[in-house]
Amino acid sequence: MPRPIQATIHHGALRCNLARLRRAAGDARVWAVVKANAYGHGIERVFEPLRAADGFALLDLAEAERVRALGWRGPILLLEGVFEPRDLELCSRLDLWHAVHCDAQIDWLAAHKTQQGHRVFLKMNTGMNRLGFAPARYRAAWARLAALPQVDEIALMQHFSDADGPRGIAAQQAAFDAATRDLPGERSLANTAALLRHGGAPGVCADWVRPGIALYGGAPDHPEHDNAHWALQPAMTLASRLIGVQDLQRGDSVGYGSRFVAEAPMRIGVVACGYADGYPRHCGTGTPVLVDGVPTRLVGRVSMDMLTVDLTPVPQAGFGSAVTLWGRAGNGAVLPIDAVAEAAGTVGYELMCALAPRVPVGVDEG
Repeated sequence: MPRPIQATIHHGALRCNLARLRRAAGDARVWAVVKANAYGHGIERVFEPLRAADGFALLDLAEAERVRALGWRGPILLLEGVFEPRDLELCSRLDLWHAVHCDAQIDWLAAHKTQQGHRVFLKMNTGMNRLGFAPARYRAAWARLAALPQVDEIALMQHFSDADGPRGIAAQQAAFDAATRDLPGERSLANTAALLRHGGAPGVCADWVRPGIALYGGAPDHPEHDNAHWALQPAMTLASRLIGVQDLQRGDSVGYGSRFVAEAPMRIGVVACGYADGYPRHCGTGTPVLVDGVPTRLVGRVSMDMLTVDLTPVPQAGFGSAVTLWGRAGNGAVLPIDAVAEAAGTVGYELMCALAPRVPVGVDEG
């Protein structure tokens, strides 16, 4: 019998989340962001429920090839553009749209020999200070691109740094609007947080929105809001079973380093899941877990292959009982991945992407 741990990707949740985001986007078209192997869910596993999007956005040329191999003939956007001149040949062959964020990428386009005009998304740095042209240099970069016969269309793009928090988006949006005033071309401003928190404001959704984490059921602004607040469903469940039960007396400790000491007699369950499966080692006592769909807590330190949970709230649990590490339990209860990530001092994005290769992954097509 295989080890009783499995991740499940829920197609129904992906469809519902995409529909929710499309409603929020209004008339704007929707990029389904599938970078990082669809946030750890697997491009091939999410393709069917997400093919109702208007395009797929990602980073890697290899991932773009996978999307084309699945039969997608619509737009694919390389969010960071190309990394060396020869990448442009594959962009031409696969008909990829790509970001341009620096002078080197314009130079490469100018030297590129092609019969097919490229669709590019010229990126502005409005305050994130990662990629993109400063507003003062943006129009000059646009003029360089517009003069190239290798370029067919230029769209305009930027990325909000604080859409999920109190600083908001007003300053960045104003900088973008001022620098692009009167420039032709479609516009793409909004990530997930901007779409859900500010999408009703004028100009935010523009022509294209780029939702990522919300497609997979994560809240973009946790802990201020959870996924239920945004009417999002978890697209990934990580589940296992109890493979052992221990009865503790007052003063007994649990796990490496004796980080947890029982204050009274209690039962604990041993779960077949550890940091080698992608569960965060930094989760400590108190991290939420579901056993037979009942909320309880992790106790002690997470080890490579096992972790331990408090069975006090579920006295009927025993060997073989179902454990939900995040996602949806069999009784319908939901443990948001963001709640587990918060206990680990990280974000749900990281947990999704960190699912280990040794964990079997199945698909729930319902």
